[in-house]
Amino acid sequence: MKLKPLAACAVLVAALAACGSDTTTTTPAAGGEGGKVGIDHPRADSDFWNSYIKYVPEMADELDVELMTATNSQNDVAKLVNNVQALIGQGAKAIVMAPQDTGAIASTLQNLENKNIPVVTVDTRPDKGKVYMVVRADNRAYGTKSCEYLGEQLGGKGKVVQLMGALSSINGRDRAEAFGECMKEKFPGIEVFDEPTEWEGSKAASMLQTRLEQHPDVKGIYMHAGGVHLAPTLQVLKQKGLLLPPDDPKHVVVISNDGIPQEFEAIRKGEIDATISQPADLYAKYALYYAKAALEGKTFEPGATDHDSTIIELPNGLEDQLPAPLVTKDNVEDQTLWGNQVK
Repeated sequence: MKLKPLAACAVLVAALAACGSDTTTTTPAAGGEGGKVGIDHPRADSDFWNSYIKYVPEMADELDVELMTATNSQNDVAKLVNNVQALIGQGAKAIVMAPQDTGAIASTLQNLENKNIPVVTVDTRPDKGKVYMVVRADNRAYGTKSCEYLGEQLGGKGKVVQLMGALSSINGRDRAEAFGECMKEKFPGIEVFDEPTEWEGSKAASMLQTRLEQHPDVKGIYMHAGGVHLAPTLQVLKQKGLLLPPDDPKHVVVISNDGIPQEFEAIRKGEIDATISQPADLYAKYALYYAKAALEGKTFEPGATDHDSTIIELPNGLEDQLPAPLVTKDNVEDQTLWGNQVK
């Protein structure tokens, strides 16, 4: 199966002139002769990432990508470095990875650049080091959308707990900073308690438990990652007698980020109120798309795509910012959401 074009105006220079887009293929990138794609998965303790992992082989078949047996770095940057070295030793000509510590991968990226091996990163954007493409959604928008939803639901007053991811990750920083800035600007009457969980469910449970003991009048919770935060949050709320339907005066308004099936079910039950659907299916699809494109010698420039995303320029490469919609009880049954397609 041949690789389908990413965007009508992103394949040929002639198309650029015809369509007026800023996205195009021009000079050859690293590679140009095809080859095997090595992929490292970041962890297996998150429902979101487990869904992504299941999509990868499906998308590899769809796009006719020669995919090597995947490795899993288990949220450990040292393992990621070793896994990448092993994949290269086994003949990988391009690498797909999702580094959770975005500041500690620079030397590995430099090594891959020296070897002329293009890199696609998924969900996370390395702080330094060249990347061919970052496949990611706008994580600052996650924080802003979550702030606006909570602020409106609470009428601009009350106390909110923010269960943050790791601040060593660009995703954790983007979500936290945007959420905090939005709250200060738009909802100064809301007090925010920041809890850095390092993407760990056990830490989220402990921190939330402590906050609710200190401040039993907390009325809102923002979870950076439903894949690891949802179950412990629901457990703590249940223990505190706060897992109540939305029409109950004691209901705690909860918004999450991920869009996993478990979050959708919690929305249906009235246990949480909303989530931002992070596109696990599209992450897998376009990570492999760009890896293959790199090996075929294609390059891209900033501009709109035909899959409702925008490619932006970074200091160290490009980023395709995929759409991530807000999901509430009003649209939770939308079958186009990947969380409703998982078997």
